[in-house]
Formats: sequence, C-alpha cells, structure tokens
Amino acid sequence: MRPLSPSELSLRGRLGAHRLHASYDSKTVSQPARDAFMARFEREVDPELTLDPKERARRAMHARKAYFTRLALKSAQARRKGGDDA
Repeated sequence: MRPLSPSELSLRGRLGAHRLHASYDSKTVSQPARDAFMARFEREVDPELTLDPKERARRAMHARKAYFTRLALKSAQARRKGGDDA
C-alpha cells in the first residue's frame, strides 16, 4: 500500500475528529488538555504552592490572559510587517 499524500492525511485526520465529536461531547474530550494548560499557569504563578487556591486561580487566570494578549500582539506585529516573522 502506498503512503498517504499530505491532503489524504489531512482528510483522514478530519474524518477522525468528526467521528470523535459525533460520539462524545467536545468539552468532555478536551477537558484533560484544558486542565493541563491551566495547571501550567498555576505552576508559573505559584511554583511552591504557598498561595490560597482561590488566589492561585485568580493569578493563573491573569497569567493566561497575559499569554493570549502577548500572542495577539505578536500576531498584529507580524501582520503589520507583512507576515515575514510570524
């Protein structure tokens, strides 16, 4: 059997994603990834785990917002330059 082309691989991946999301709730499927992503920010703001959990969560949410704001800034700068440094 010959190897799949890049477009066939893409279609195969899309097919799998559609089948997965047809069978399960998207939030349930992605919850472990979202939890791990948020844990990254919690470790960033409180590596020693000394803060109150509510304060750690508040700071982590701001760290997450800063992360996405930084991405938006880089995206805007890349678009202004014409996309050379995306």
